[in-house]
Amino acid sequence: MEVESETQELHIHVNGEPERKSSTEQRSHNYSWRLRVSLYVILLLAGETIATLLGRLYYDKGGNSIWLETLVQLVGFPLTLPCYYYIKHESSSKTNNLTNKKTTSFLTLALVYIGLGLLAAGHSVLYSFGLLYLPVSTFSLISASQLAFNAVFSYFLNSQKFTPCILNSLVLLTISSTLLVIQPEPESSTSNSSSKYSYVIGYICAIGSSAGYSLVLSLTDYAFEKILKKYTFKAILDMVTYQSFVATCAVVVGLFVSGGWKMLRTEMKEFTLGENSYIFINIGAMISWQACWIGSVGLILEVSSLFSNVISTLCLPVVPVLAVVFFRDEMSGIKLIAMFLAIWGFVSYAYQHYVDDPKQEDEKEIPQAEEEEKETQEEKSNNIQD
Repeated sequence: MEVESETQELHIHVNGEPERKSSTEQRSHNYSWRLRVSLYVILLLAGETIATLLGRLYYDKGGNSIWLETLVQLVGFPLTLPCYYYIKHESSSKTNNLTNKKTTSFLTLALVYIGLGLLAAGHSVLYSFGLLYLPVSTFSLISASQLAFNAVFSYFLNSQKFTPCILNSLVLLTISSTLLVIQPEPESSTSNSSSKYSYVIGYICAIGSSAGYSLVLSLTDYAFEKILKKYTFKAILDMVTYQSFVATCAVVVGLFVSGGWKMLRTEMKEFTLGENSYIFINIGAMISWQACWIGSVGLILEVSSLFSNVISTLCLPVVPVLAVVFFRDEMSGIKLIAMFLAIWGFVSYAYQHYVDDPKQEDEKEIPQAEEEEKETQEEKSNNIQD
């Protein structure tokens, strides 16, 4: 009888009062989650916008090193090292609740970070080539195609479904990028007058960069979900730090093998804005890119690679307008049409994510609630037996 009464009390305790506590904890969790997501969104948008404009400024004022511009995108990872001092004070119990019991082997981790690092290096090289040969407004518009690539990669890697809104977005973004190829004349920038050949090379590199970036995002999402299975801030830092370290090593090798390092001193002296500006521009771009990477990986961890890519595309209407203001890029009729179609495609994509978000939360909450209740009942029954 005593055991039955205790069991009933425990049953009432599990199904009664804790529900109120869990709802309070859930509201607190939602608030902290929204705060983290907002921070990552700000880092991604500000970092990508500033870094793109500084990269164009570097080329316009006399910079010509593809390898240096690529290195600047990746070498800022030591800036995140002080964050490890903060996270080491996190309670181990909290971390264990958020991670799985099985630890990933060192070899598996090494392969994940090396593979993603090499892909990031390749994407960054293509990005630097595209930004060199294209006006920044054109480059930004072409980069909107990353959403289309992300949909394809997410379909195969992250179980993303094709809906009418996503298909509509793919068609619009494809047309938007294709329109930029049929411009009457390739525009010239203040640093070099691009030939039609250079324009086509820049276009291909920009498309390749968008595909590479989307592939890195989808594979990162896959790695978090299927391999690492860790959902902590330390997991974000590890991904950014080790991936950037591998990519930086690859780019440094390219810089020395190509002999490009020999021209850096001369390039600095001949820079139009002076040596100090040369240094500050590259340092500013390095910090901006690191903020962008942290924001991007943070959004992948907190939401999905799709959401991270959608937020990245929010820079679409901002960068071309700023390029017209600061670099006097020509905003032709074709560019305006391409921008309109790209924004339309982005809105269609974002709306689909908005529709899917409540469904995904419900699907995640039900199994988690059942699992937590099951674990609680097992612990209580073990205590009764003892």
